[in-house]
Amino acid sequence: MPLTNPTATVRELIREHYATLTQSERKFANSLLENYPAAGLASITIVAENAGVSTPTVARMVQKLGFKGYPHFHKSLLKELQAKVSGPTQRRDNWVSDAPESHLLNRFSQAVTQNLSQTFSNVDTESFDRATRQLANTDGRLYVVGGRITRALADYAFTHFQAIRQRVTHMTSSSATWPHYVLDMVEGDTLVIFDVRRYETNLQNLAKLAAERGVVIVLITDQWASPVASEADYIFNCWVEIPSAWDSNISTMMLLEALIAATQEEKWPETRDRYERLDQLFDHTRLFRKFS
Repeated sequence: MPLTNPTATVRELIREHYATLTQSERKFANSLLENYPAAGLASITIVAENAGVSTPTVARMVQKLGFKGYPHFHKSLLKELQAKVSGPTQRRDNWVSDAPESHLLNRFSQAVTQNLSQTFSNVDTESFDRATRQLANTDGRLYVVGGRITRALADYAFTHFQAIRQRVTHMTSSSATWPHYVLDMVEGDTLVIFDVRRYETNLQNLAKLAAERGVVIVLITDQWASPVASEADYIFNCWVEIPSAWDSNISTMMLLEALIAATQEEKWPETRDRYERLDQLFDHTRLFRKFS
């Protein structure tokens, strides 16, 4: 059985086919997901033993996912791992070696369009709605943080969420200051984390500290998923590869804007009142030019 979606990760294939798996196959799948992808990088005998299942069980499951056999499955996991840790130079080499003879603008447009399609087709709507309600819940404080590249997304998110609701904190990108924020975190608070490859160790540490305090974590990451996923309550995977040494934030931004719009609607008409009062303050400070 060929792969139904050659671009899908093994994690996504497991989720897609999970309902068709037997109890023992699900046991292996769960073991793999708990320590992904490391739990699947050994020989078939070792991974079966570690999961407490038989080798035929592993062989049957990988075939149900669409792989020709365990070597094909193993190779796919290794490719995902390599993609996770690749730097800008290697990323550019990867796409240049396979680049078609068309203008960069055309290839860029095609890649971005495909990223957007894959990102939104893989969003679980029920999880999206629950995350939206959590983001709109002002009983707890909302914290937003990003990393070296994604701090721009965190800043954008903060600007909008601060207008939509009360009690929003933009954590600085300096991890040395994070213990001060964690000190005030309590159960029921929400932490939005942006983390894409190459994943930042400090963000994973922050997620662990927040999770220990009962903070609900919303992770916005790439298709391979940041290690923060092991601590997150809501995970949104965004496809990011483009013909460049750098990954794209376009699908990530689109997903963020969808969350912002949904949170705004969840809080309406309270948000409308905030918008109107905010405009009055803008008028008072003459921040924006008015045309008569």
